[in-house]
Amino acid sequence: MIKVMTISDYENLFAMWKNTPNMGLRSLDDSKEGISCFLKRNPDTNFVAYEDEKLIGAILCGHDGRRGYIYHTVVLPEYRGRGIATALVEAAVEALQKEGITRVCLNVMKTNEQGKKFWVGKGWEKKDFLEFYSKAITDKINSPLFKV
Repeated sequence: MIKVMTISDYENLFAMWKNTPNMGLRSLDDSKEGISCFLKRNPDTNFVAYEDEKLIGAILCGHDGRRGYIYHTVVLPEYRGRGIATALVEAAVEALQKEGITRVCLNVMKTNEQGKKFWVGKGWEKKDFLEFYSKAITDKINSPLFKV
């Protein structure tokens, strides 16, 4: 069963992320507070998959009003090959389309061969003319989003 992600999914979700190679987690962004902020900003574009009340997959997805972004897509290894990741991606893309988003982007860790194969196999294009740059501009202590 696929449903919209809520913060009540967090503990199981983070455990799944933490035990999945090549996830690229950040302590601030992927903390419970960080995910709570993300879900408040993007309440309808994140999904989880359950089987027999066990979390088996998830996709973290949002947008900035112009482009959609997929951040974390994972299915437990023993449940892969059953179309769960495809269904999660389709749910996220459909939710983005409903919000008027026309393009979706994502990053895949260079070491994640299985992930790269999945995305290319689903018709996603690798953009060789782009380079990804990043800079942390806040920490938990100074960010207004994380004030308690």
